[in-house]
Amino acid sequence: MFSIGDTVCYPLHGVGTIEAIEARDVLGKTTTYYVLRLINTKLTAMLPVDNAEAVGLRSIITKEDCEALFEYYRTAQPCLGSANWNQRYRDNMDKLRTGDPKIVVDVMLCLGKRNSIRTLSSGERKMLSNAKNILCTEISVVLEKPIEEIEAMFD
Repeated sequence: MFSIGDTVCYPLHGVGTIEAIEARDVLGKTTTYYVLRLINTKLTAMLPVDNAEAVGLRSIITKEDCEALFEYYRTAQPCLGSANWNQRYRDNMDKLRTGDPKIVVDVMLCLGKRNSIRTLSSGERKMLSNAKNILCTEISVVLEKPIEEIEAMFD
């Protein structure tokens, strides 16, 4: 369980800070929620505490993890995925839902490789941009560096 003030990563949404833990009555049932303030969008999200693990809410990575991710990015061999863009999109979306930073790097590598061969669909371009933004925001918070500097490290 997380506490107020913890910085966490919410897959597909990004890094946020738990601002409160509130009990709300919804349809006659009381449910406890994490109230997250997302860093990159400034939006507030409410996530049932009981669903946090199922949706992949996790603590942010460490500085050592950041270095390992940069090394992985430099050395990993990207795959191209399915030739069918629709299947490839679904596969990559499933990967991003895991919230695992190494898997997010895999998606970035695969989409980047495919983009170097032929133009990505608009959905895949947006997916690549979002994956990069979420990962770079997390690394930026951990390393206490501007996000632009982190993005440049992945370019």
